[in-house]
Amino acid sequence: MKIAIYPGSFDPITKGHLNIIERAASIFDRLIVCVMVNAEKQPMFSRAERENMIRRVTSHLQNVEVDASDELLAEYARRKGGCVIVKGLRAVSDFEHEFQMALINRNINPQLDTMFLTAEHDYMYLSSSVVRELGTYPVSLDPYVPAEIIDEVTARIHSVHERRIQDGKQH
Repeated sequence: MKIAIYPGSFDPITKGHLNIIERAASIFDRLIVCVMVNAEKQPMFSRAERENMIRRVTSHLQNVEVDASDELLAEYARRKGGCVIVKGLRAVSDFEHEFQMALINRNINPQLDTMFLTAEHDYMYLSSSVVRELGTYPVSLDPYVPAEIIDEVTARIHSVHERRIQDGKQH
């Protein structure tokens, strides 16, 4: 059985992420979507909330499992029996960093390969940070966020934005 792992912060999961998940799920016997801890990021959603959102938007994919980890990706893959890390690429600028990480992961776990899937053209510009930024303005997030979670994402973005405005007024 070929097991692939699609890691990310998914804060929140976007239609671009979902596109990569659906495509990878059609290639591998099992795909584990793993919410990873990124020390450089302050997430808007808790790890449990992100896992829950991913489960909801991938419920139609029988071979997709959702998990979370704060360990090294290469070690996580070894523990889960993963043979491939799936990474989505939006632009050439993504490749340099992702290629470096692929080499490090392979060095730590020589049985681990990395497969790069390029984003569909509709999602080449899309990231979770773009969604969080757009959500602070009165625009629809329908083109960017799966329908199952759009109300939750919009409400959280507005709540965080309002809190930041209030904090700014207090200084």
